[in-house]
Amino acid sequence: MIASSTDRPTVSARPASSRGGGRAARLDQICSQAVELARDAIGADPDHIGPHAGTTTEGDRLVTHQFACLLPGYKGWRWAVTVTRIARSRNVTVCETALLPGPDSLLAPTWIPWQDRLRPGDLGVGDLLPTPSDDDRLIPGYLHSDDPAVEAGLWEPGLGRARVLSREGRAEVATRWYDGDPGPGAAIALAAPSSARCGLCGFYLPLAGSLRQMFGVCGNQYAPDDGHVVSADHGCGANSEVLLDVTAGVDKLPTVYDDSEVETVPEA
Repeated sequence: MIASSTDRPTVSARPASSRGGGRAARLDQICSQAVELARDAIGADPDHIGPHAGTTTEGDRLVTHQFACLLPGYKGWRWAVTVTRIARSRNVTVCETALLPGPDSLLAPTWIPWQDRLRPGDLGVGDLLPTPSDDDRLIPGYLHSDDPAVEAGLWEPGLGRARVLSREGRAEVATRWYDGDPGPGAAIALAAPSSARCGLCGFYLPLAGSLRQMFGVCGNQYAPDDGHVVSADHGCGANSEVLLDVTAGVDKLPTVYDDSEVETVPEA
């Protein structure tokens, strides 16, 4: 916490283990009294330098002075000035100055690399998304794969594709699709009749390779998933096997006579 004008400056010492020595360094009185020297060494606008907030013993005759930082946007930060002197000398010199965060400082969020910040849909027109050379989802095309469709691709004209999906890559794809909108948990699938599963639909086009067991592409132009990958247990109301029974729920109609069309015949 930053010391105010009424707070007493704190004095602390680094543990001996941090300096590799066997004893804790004592506070050097001459260096600790060089408060104004440390303040002048900051070089900032005097209005942005707050009261002295304490000292820290860094080593023998090595002391860091801390001052409250009053810069706008730097709440909780501290100016830190390290001073020292040589043995048997009263002349104190400045080693370095820095602006350091305190325990209550406002800090920027932890940096996240761009490849970890990307989300589906972020890629726009003209954008490039390079694939790392060590991507676990891909393996070199010349390696043997357990997917027949991948093996067939190796015999394409020329040398084939440079890289193909690895087992981990296919498992990741299958999990993402099954747990997302193409899977059985989508709202449209839950609202569809139990018999309207995509695997039973005539418009269902199974994928090739090992993903064929569970996934295909919808080919019904009237379905909301037309042209998209769906799981075999996905479903919607446009399933080819959903037949409308026009007679269901209709009672048998009685015979109706229209008296206005009856021809009158005189008695004999």
